[in-house]
Amino acid sequence: MLQKPLEEFLLQQLTESRNELFESILPHRTRHITVVLENFFQPHNFSAVLRSCDCFGINDVHIIENENSYQRNPKINMGSDKWLNIKRHNALENNTKACIDSLKAEGYKIVAAHPHGKATPLQSLNLDQKTAIIFGTEKAGISDIVKENVDEYMTIPMFGFTESFNVSVAAALTLNHVKHHLLNSDIHWQLSDNDKGDIVQMWLERNVKDYEKLRSEWLSRADAT
Repeated sequence: MLQKPLEEFLLQQLTESRNELFESILPHRTRHITVVLENFFQPHNFSAVLRSCDCFGINDVHIIENENSYQRNPKINMGSDKWLNIKRHNALENNTKACIDSLKAEGYKIVAAHPHGKATPLQSLNLDQKTAIIFGTEKAGISDIVKENVDEYMTIPMFGFTESFNVSVAAALTLNHVKHHLLNSDIHWQLSDNDKGDIVQMWLERNVKDYEKLRSEWLSRADAT
């Protein structure tokens, strides 16, 4: 990927190993799949899902904060949130519909993880279209608003007596399947060059020490030439 001059300068501030890490991870990032967390209340579940999203290359995560606010558990997320584009939906009394509407406007199919009678087994989920997968709150699951606006339900087949997986486990199982499906498909799930540039910029902002100072100094020199 061609780097902009400012980006090249900032990348030079990183160690060689960190630069190599950026180069190796970037091709595996995707915006074809996004994850939505609706009204979680347990910090360890927030953090565990975010960690899985980073590990499986999901770039964008939407957090719907209605009654409950996003809280992180640094011992669990292990810094994964600094590598993700987290979009928090908390401006309204009920933010679920606004989040879904914005995702549909971006071309996403809305899939809810829910043991509905007509739910599609995870292994049969069609991922040709951009897909947003919604996981509901720990006890109640997805809200009625999600049910009224969802395009499809998805379920993870189970073979034991327990009725459901923990939500963070369900997310990890889902993303593991999704990632391997994309890797072995003809789906164009990879990032565009513009998206790659945006993501590297985000990583630089969060990883370069004195980022704003260095950026200002570079811009001043560029203006003087």
